[in-house]
Amino acid sequence: MNETMVTLVGNVATDVDYRESASGGVARFRFAVSARRWDRQKESWTDGPTSFYTVWAWRSLAVNVKGSVSIGEPLVVHGRMRVRDEVRDGQRRSWVDIDAVAVGHDLSRGTSAFRRVAKGDPMLTERPRQPEPVPS
Repeated sequence: MNETMVTLVGNVATDVDYRESASGGVARFRFAVSARRWDRQKESWTDGPTSFYTVWAWRSLAVNVKGSVSIGEPLVVHGRMRVRDEVRDGQRRSWVDIDAVAVGHDLSRGTSAFRRVAKGDPMLTERPRQPEPVPS
């Protein structure tokens, strides 16, 4: 009830790290979010500062993220925000994690083809491989 739910729009900053755990798969990746604003003086769009988040996905969402997401792709991520504070080497550091509920491609910046996953068929969640170049 007291969870902070957020929706972020940004770009994938790292490869998806996927691992199997006792409760199912877990995937994580870094996500970059930059605010864009209209600069009236320059009469153009400019990027504001970039914030980085660690996105965590669990179970079937983790498997689907692993098979669907690559570095640089624009995404919309919706989930629970968690802030972690730690002291390392005498310095306080903070990290912001997102426990994803939903992840999808940002269709305002491109197209995507959805494929429903049949349970128990891992081939349906793998990214299609690029064809090998034919030697000349």
